[in-house]
Amino acid sequence: MIEEVGWEHLVRAGGDLIAYPVILLVYFGARDKKGRVHVMEIQLDKAYPRVPPMVSADVPYIFNLKWSMNSRLKNLVQQFEKHLEKLQAFWSTLDEIDRSFQIVDSKQASRAIPSRQIHVGNDCFIILFIDINDPRSLPECRFMGLGNTVNSLRKTWKRNVDKWERDKAFLENLECLLNTQFPRLADEETNNHLDECGICYAQYLPIGDVHGPQTGSATDYTCENNSCSKAFHSMCLVDWLRSITTTRQSFNVLFGNCPYCSEPIAVKINATKN
Repeated sequence: MIEEVGWEHLVRAGGDLIAYPVILLVYFGARDKKGRVHVMEIQLDKAYPRVPPMVSADVPYIFNLKWSMNSRLKNLVQQFEKHLEKLQAFWSTLDEIDRSFQIVDSKQASRAIPSRQIHVGNDCFIILFIDINDPRSLPECRFMGLGNTVNSLRKTWKRNVDKWERDKAFLENLECLLNTQFPRLADEETNNHLDECGICYAQYLPIGDVHGPQTGSATDYTCENNSCSKAFHSMCLVDWLRSITTTRQSFNVLFGNCPYCSEPIAVKINATKN
């Protein structure tokens, strides 16, 4: 079953024979055209493939699954990948907003949520609601904060709303409509943008005793090949290297190859666990 879509796309799998009707949870990772990683959770019923799987993913809406008795997981993954293609412009717009503004609770910002709360200054915020099907269009905007300042911003928005130009950057458009300059991201925030681990597809390790002092930590290893530069959790990389028969160990260092570009890599073992 997994062979149909390739083991390299499998993030993890688990089953629960007690929690009928679900007998298996399968998590597949897929990359879109911009290299963004998306994980799809598939719940397989005991009657699979007669009964279609249940699907959830980090997308603003789930596609209408086309399923028949002859359908298999590979058909589901193909439909998922086509769905990702339809959302490219939407996610590119979200990425632009996340890079350009101070986002409130940025760690909670999700690709599945078509809105962003943005800090304007003077204890005021705006919430932008992006049109999923037309992300470059004028977004719906709600204002939050101190009464007088918010009222002034709301009036300026209504007065200048016709100045929105879909081909302009969001930052330029919003500063024009609101006649104000938004707070810029601090340099360290920009430079410390966290990437997803190329093995577990998460920015942070799960919190729990199994990870010891590394629990909840961000990616801390980057492939030195400039054309790759893939980020990993060193703990994930060590576990992956140990599963490869060609990996060599010298003292507390594992020597192997990057899972993505196959360039040589070296990871310290004692840096991952105490």
